Amino acid sequence: MSAPTVEQRSTMTADRLNPIGLEELDLHAALQTRVDRKYLVPTPALDGILRGLLSAEPGVRVLEIDGQRDFGYASQYFDTPDLASFRSAAHRRRRRFKVRTRTYLDSGLCRLEVKTRGSRGTTVKHRTDHDHAPDSLGTGVEFVGEVLRMTRALPVDPRTLEPTLRTEYRRMTLLLPQTASRATIDTHLEWYDGGAHLAVGDVAVVETKSGSQAGTLDRVLWARGIRPARISKFGAGLAALHPELPATRWRRALDHQLDLTWND
Repeated sequence: MSAPTVEQRSTMTADRLNPIGLEELDLHAALQTRVDRKYLVPTPALDGILRGLLSAEPGVRVLEIDGQRDFGYASQYFDTPDLASFRSAAHRRRRRFKVRTRTYLDSGLCRLEVKTRGSRGTTVKHRTDHDHAPDSLGTGVEFVGEVLRMTRALPVDPRTLEPTLRTEYRRMTLLLPQTASRATIDTHLEWYDGGAHLAVGDVAVVETKSGSQAGTLDRVLWARGIRPARISKFGAGLAALHPELPATRWRRALDHQLDLTWND
């Protein structure tokens, strides 16, 4: 019998985690206002990191729905014709925003989300159910406009927003009860824009979502010499597909940390 692959070993370790349902996860750690820390982790290292996390916090639980613990996501981002959202992220503008639809591929559920910046560098996410095609805002344009006005984000006319980048990936979501925080592990990331298609190699995007204090997973990663990375699925993806766009903020990730492959 052949030895299990890296991905199989990570799955076997994840299988040791106790499950949690979506309602209970949101009850314990909804975290619509939070501090996000992102890490780029080679997938061969995931198994050891998960085992280290289990050792440091035995009560970690994993989102499970209908017996499944790994889910497909697709995000369609929207921006103005002059890419105001992208440029505000590239230049770290305080009033930046992101607008996207998120489709949960396993269930077909779609939501419209607006992410803005809160005080002290927090991320604030506003979302609503979306009954239109994922690449159309439809009547959701009113929701977007209301959020942008309420949060005093970069002033744009939401009616000018149009679909730009599309991302697809697989996600596992963890609850860390000691700090009432959650973490996500995204693999098989792919970027699409029109006819262009880029796939990320054996690198996972690990994101911790907590209050102001770092959580157990942050400390496990730091102990292994893995530090927060400057990475945005939207910003880095659009910059990778369009080299003429400013990418200084994500240059290290694009040039040295992501193994990118162009696909037809």
